[in-house]
Amino acid sequence: MTNLAAQVTDALERSVVPSVIARGGAVRVAAAGNGVVTLEVTGSPGAVFPLASRIEAVIRAAVPGITAVRLVTPGTGSAGPPPAAAGDLAEAARAIIDAEVNPAIAAYRGHVTVTGATGGWIRIRLDGGCQGCSLAEVTIRQGIEPLLRSRLPAMTGLIDVTDHEAGTEPFYSPEKR
Repeated sequence: MTNLAAQVTDALERSVVPSVIARGGAVRVAAAGNGVVTLEVTGSPGAVFPLASRIEAVIRAAVPGITAVRLVTPGTGSAGPPPAAAGDLAEAARAIIDAEVNPAIAAYRGHVTVTGATGGWIRIRLDGGCQGCSLAEVTIRQGIEPLLRSRLPAMTGLIDVTDHEAGTEPFYSPEKR
């Protein structure tokens, strides 16, 4: 194992792996080089993909040479279809969110942005009153995700890449919960 891969493995084992295992999944370093680390994820998709932003933040903080983190599934070497298909999925999700979700959450000072799509996984970021809101997970899992699943058959799942701890004015702060 290269020094870079060993550093990433150490960082993962110290802070992320216990959460992934508790959720029914596993993650391992498949490759590391030229500033890019590829992580192979197995088990429940809900074990790793919802933690994607946390995993990337942990790795970048622990190993400054890392500029990108890729999540892949076994045997595929990639997390999904060709970029054109992912772009189409991201655009379709963006249109739905802009037309139906954002107007509804604007009353709560919130906004959702589609940041991309890979392998059927749509990545979203919550801003404004939704960033750090104690009900953000409920909004995502009971509102946004079912809406997108009903309209986008190519969708595998939804990943929240929001840095919720950086939210300065959440609509419902954790203390209100």
